[in-house]
Amino acid sequence: MSIGSDRDIVTARQIGRQLATTIGLSAGEATLIAAAVSELARNIVSYARGGEIALRVIRVQNRVGLTVIASDSGPGIADVEQALRDGFSTSGSLGLGLPGVRRLMDEFDIRTGPDCGTTVTVTKWRT
Repeated sequence: MSIGSDRDIVTARQIGRQLATTIGLSAGEATLIAAAVSELARNIVSYARGGEIALRVIRVQNRVGLTVIASDSGPGIADVEQALRDGFSTSGSLGLGLPGVRRLMDEFDIRTGPDCGTTVTVTKWRT
């Protein structure tokens, strides 16, 4: 789904929660996914002015999970290590977005570079 406004953030969050519940994740896990989707979508709107969130149900052997892929073609993140530290922010926020997403989800991957955009891929597995 395309992300370009606050309305899109709300929609992505709702869809993430619904899909998590549909595949049998607990209410708590669905809440974690909704929070992660919201943070990733907020970053797209705040830093890249637009991008996409993709939600994918994944099955590996006997495991079921939900993968969230947030991508944009914005300016990229100059210092990923710093961006993943609690309290770091270039926008004056609390700086808990990406570090929080990393803690909420079971798997976390970020690909970025100057003027190359950013893609964050996270997965929550059903427990």
